[in-house]
Amino acid sequence: MGKDMINASLVIYHNSKKDVNKLLDCVLSCPIDNLFIIDNSRNDFYRTLECRSEKIRYIHNENIGYGASHNIAIRESIDMGAKYHVVLNPDIYFQDGTIETIAQYMDNNEDVGQIMPKVFYPNGDLQYLCKMIPNPVDLIFKRFLPSKLIENRLYKFQLRFTGYDKIMNVPYLSGCFMFFRVSALKQVGLFDERFFMYPEDIDITRRMHRLYKTVFYPYASIVHEHAAASKTNKRMLKIHILNMIKYFNKWGWFFDKERRMVNNALLKELNY
Repeated sequence: MGKDMINASLVIYHNSKKDVNKLLDCVLSCPIDNLFIIDNSRNDFYRTLECRSEKIRYIHNENIGYGASHNIAIRESIDMGAKYHVVLNPDIYFQDGTIETIAQYMDNNEDVGQIMPKVFYPNGDLQYLCKMIPNPVDLIFKRFLPSKLIENRLYKFQLRFTGYDKIMNVPYLSGCFMFFRVSALKQVGLFDERFFMYPEDIDITRRMHRLYKTVFYPYASIVHEHAAASKTNKRMLKIHILNMIKYFNKWGWFFDKERRMVNNALLKELNY
């Protein structure tokens, strides 16, 4: 127990043990106090990971979905009185000092409820993961259109015009690395468990954005070995589309007043 406790959670499903251990190396060398590994795999092959450190708590679980699985750990963080909780993807890694840098910024800015750092591919290319609140064209129909037709739209939607070189208050941050203030999560609620996978990061960021700043922080960075499974796997594509339909059923398809207001305010703030 402690007022400055930083916890983290990692949801895995038959992931590469090499990738998972690479992330664990990062976690175990930084000031994360507890790491909850929620394993949704069909077996508990990864239970041995718990032997690596007393920081690790392994939970073998039925596959209830990405957000619902992280909620198991977030509820533990709330019960433990943790100050921050970090949601991690198994395909990321980061350098020493990353967690400390972000935590320090959060300590100094209590109006910030959530942070995402700069995200790179392993080859050093930037990933454009700061986004406006999406409409159906941005998330569903774009998959079936020629890339040239949506290139200009993506330039605006992904805020590429900003250069990704300054702190920005963005209403949609990627779920590959989400650094949350636990007290803020208690106010806005945890991941919406009706989403099995994919839009849970959009949903929780825009809910957080209502009450707190949701910040892109370019002075810390991670590497994300992004696989984009739904682009190559028909089953994952189906899951993606079905959950996006659930998202737009919740927030509105083409009539979403909040989306229009938030996006207009964002573009004005960024002088676009």
